[in-house]
Amino acid sequence: MNSNADTLRKELENIRRSQEKLEHSFAEMQTELRAVKTRMNNAEERISDMEDRIMEITQSGQQTENRIKKLESNIRDLWDNIKRANLRIIGIPEGVEKDKGMENIFEEIIAGNFPNLKDTGFKIQEAQRAPNKLNPNRPTPRHIIIKMAKVSDKERILKAAREKQNVTYKGTPIRISADFSTETLQARREWQEIFKVLKGKIRNLEYSIQQEYHLK
Repeated sequence: MNSNADTLRKELENIRRSQEKLEHSFAEMQTELRAVKTRMNNAEERISDMEDRIMEITQSGQQTENRIKKLESNIRDLWDNIKRANLRIIGIPEGVEKDKGMENIFEEIIAGNFPNLKDTGFKIQEAQRAPNKLNPNRPTPRHIIIKMAKVSDKERILKAAREKQNVTYKGTPIRISADFSTETLQARREWQEIFKVLKGKIRNLEYSIQQEYHLK
């Protein structure tokens, strides 16, 4: 009888110890889960902070880029305004100005191409080759920049050049254009390419419509 009671007490003690171990293990698991949850929350907060920081950097970078573009645009506008009264003459052979001077060459161009403007009395503020330094490897002559005293005079000459189309100097074809900043010239070239592509597409569309009309 006592032996059975001792055996039962031992089994109960073993069960109690096993239960304590399970409770201890469960408590450790809960502690570990809380620690993992805390680490996950901290990680989420750090990720959120990083995302906010990335957003701030992105917005700051965009703002900086916008400011740079605006500054570049202002500089381009400033240069274009400075060059507002300028004419650019392209195709005059190098060295001819040494004997005659830039102003005399300009007067010859006006008299030879636009007789109705030769007695207008245009005033030139400045005339020079651009760039200033001659590059011996350059296959074409440097351009001549003429700074007119009045913007209206420049516009009259450009209008006459557009109407005549074939402008020459002593039999050599030349070109007279407005003098823009490098950035504006690049933008104009890009737009010209776009217009060229659009014109090609329009011509193709018109041809397709004509073909379809004839088939009907």
